[in-house]
Amino acid sequence: MKPLYKGLIIALLHVAIVLSLGGKLLYDRATRPRIWVRTGSIDPDLPIRGRYFTLSLQVKAPGMQPSTPQKYPRFQFESVALAVENGELVAHKTESNTGLRISDQWTRANTTDTYLLWPAVTFFVSEHAPNLNVKRGEELWAEVTVPRKGPPRPIQLAVKREGKWIPLTY
Repeated sequence: MKPLYKGLIIALLHVAIVLSLGGKLLYDRATRPRIWVRTGSIDPDLPIRGRYFTLSLQVKAPGMQPSTPQKYPRFQFESVALAVENGELVAHKTESNTGLRISDQWTRANTTDTYLLWPAVTFFVSEHAPNLNVKRGEELWAEVTVPRKGPPRPIQLAVKREGKWIPLTY
């Protein structure tokens, strides 16, 4: 076989792999639950990774107890599985390792069954997108797809200001 044909076969294989991943993400977006989740954000700008927002998603975790004081007191180290129940993102304790945990940081400010999902999810934006400025009294919300396994996948962002939703366009 000629080297040109071998190169073309490898290139087509790479294209097929990328397209299969894109197809899976589109399939999940069409078939899996989508929900708006309240979030907090950090706006890092690392040259090697591009522009992105790191989103800490708020989840309900009924029946979970805040972590006891330890070396890292803000994290619960039990694995959780995510589900959508009554229009909210809910975390349930699970024995299998899902890679998802909850932090009890949000409980200090709000209710006892509201936590932050860990690790935070990443929302990539264009290089020239404006900085995210959420003012006092405003809430940042993210629409996410909840896959069967793994962290939620953000789709879009919005700011809730005085009861009105303002979608952010990037």
